[in-house]
Amino acid sequence: MKLSTRGRYGIKAMLDLALNSQEGQVSLKSIAERQDISENYLEQLFAMLRKNGLVKSVRGAQGGYMLATSPDNITVGSVLRSLEGSLAPVECVSEDSTNVCDRANACVTRLVWKKIRDRVNEVVDSITLQDLVNEVKKMNEDNGYMYYI
Repeated sequence: MKLSTRGRYGIKAMLDLALNSQEGQVSLKSIAERQDISENYLEQLFAMLRKNGLVKSVRGAQGGYMLATSPDNITVGSVLRSLEGSLAPVECVSEDSTNVCDRANACVTRLVWKKIRDRVNEVVDSITLQDLVNEVKKMNEDNGYMYYI
């Protein structure tokens, strides 16, 4: 399984938002500059994240985005599924799939794909944005310099 830039950049942007939202909303321009991601691309990502209830937007001159809930309530899995869809390695074991092949009941390899899907979901659902924030802070303390995501 390979994540697209949507998932990778989405995690980076959400972590950046968690790290920088203490003062209120954060502009996409500032996230784009810190993370070296196109602002237009971030707009697309944040539209999906907002639609899935992970971020809130504030309009106006001082507008921007903020997390919809605390970082310890947002998992890496919820961000990835919002941007990538199912994390299943093949379509036939996707949680939202109605496209199951004719041989599904007799397919031995389907068991492998289900186990991979379940373990991937287990891992990404066990990591919150707060866990990542804590790791960034720990790295900064241990190394004595700023960690960039």
